[in-house]
Amino acid sequence: MSYSTADSFRVTIDDVRGAQKMLTGVSRVTAMEGSRHLSQLVGAPVHLKCENLQRTGSFKLRGAYVRIAGLLPEERAAGVVAASAGNHAQGVALASSLLGVRSTVFMPKGAPLPKISATEEYGAEVRLHGTVVDETLAAAQEYADRTGAVFIHPFDHHDVIAGQGTVGLEILEQCPEVRTIVVGIGGGGLAAGIAVAVKSLRPDVRVVGVQAEGAAAYPASLAAGVPVAVENPATMADGIKVGRPGDVPFRIVADLVDEVRTVSEYNLSSALLLCLERAKLVVEPAGASPVAALLREPESFEGPVVAVLSGGNVDPLLMQRILRHGMAAGGRYLQVRLRLTDRPGALATLLGVLSVVDANVLDVSHVRTDPRLGLTEVEVELHLETRGPKHCAEVNHALREAGYTVID
Repeated sequence: MSYSTADSFRVTIDDVRGAQKMLTGVSRVTAMEGSRHLSQLVGAPVHLKCENLQRTGSFKLRGAYVRIAGLLPEERAAGVVAASAGNHAQGVALASSLLGVRSTVFMPKGAPLPKISATEEYGAEVRLHGTVVDETLAAAQEYADRTGAVFIHPFDHHDVIAGQGTVGLEILEQCPEVRTIVVGIGGGGLAAGIAVAVKSLRPDVRVVGVQAEGAAAYPASLAAGVPVAVENPATMADGIKVGRPGDVPFRIVADLVDEVRTVSEYNLSSALLLCLERAKLVVEPAGASPVAALLREPESFEGPVVAVLSGGNVDPLLMQRILRHGMAAGGRYLQVRLRLTDRPGALATLLGVLSVVDANVLDVSHVRTDPRLGLTEVEVELHLETRGPKHCAEVNHALREAGYTVID
């Protein structure tokens, strides 16, 4: 695909269809799974578009391949460079390998180890720089200027957006009755691509973008009419942790995306836990953001709804922390601190009280040196697995009825 300067912000349905042909045999047509639980909450059918099951574990291969495949021979010979927290990195690495192009990928220093390893295994040279994607992007751009390598932007290029738009074409083919599509937004490439494809063919379909509250650059940008940067974006959803919208996707999102909502970290962890338990799907926090939006305000979506699970690349250690956070958010994990007399058998008596109310003890820790404690007192912190909010209340009530002082 080639564009003039005047067309640099245009992406058309023909571009997306061309990208779909180019990706035949390269990317997968990912599954569309129904969700009974979400359908009951929303009051209409809800389907999950499983890009977490795409090659490299996310939608990013689509745009990366289309962008690199469109390079001139002399550009391919110079190699490519990219910057990413992980998903775009893997997409560029695999696309480059498939096309026989040398690739260098800059990743933030805090990028999950599995994403770094996977990127290297796909054939890229990985360099760690910066702590957020924007710093990493600057380093990759400097490398491109210095070496002549072609910079493959994760979202701010028409070819990338056209590639991501193929997700929208698949949604219309797999769920022609769709009324609302919900998709996570970082820089905006996926949402922009889906909006181009869907609005060109079905302008009646509502496209809703979702951002994490701690990294929500789009609401302010849309209000201002130009991309506005968010300082120090913070969220567990590293895949949408972008400080500033891309210029190209911003114009498309502003024109074609009906609404951009935000979700909390509580919503994200609850959504990830739901995907794992109810749908049996491993989804990273960014990929779970559309589900988080459905959980936050289920009655506000017109169905049938398609939620795009954009990626499933999550560090197991992060997954463990998120799941615990999600269990706590859902009232299934309770942490309590209390004081008891420091004598033999006191802990056994306490555990006996908990066993009566069927609270599963996961961890116990003691504090004996706090100056706030009396000479014969010990503070105990308990991590408990519970069945939900009502059970948490029962546990707290049982402890107080047994005479324990629960510290808030």
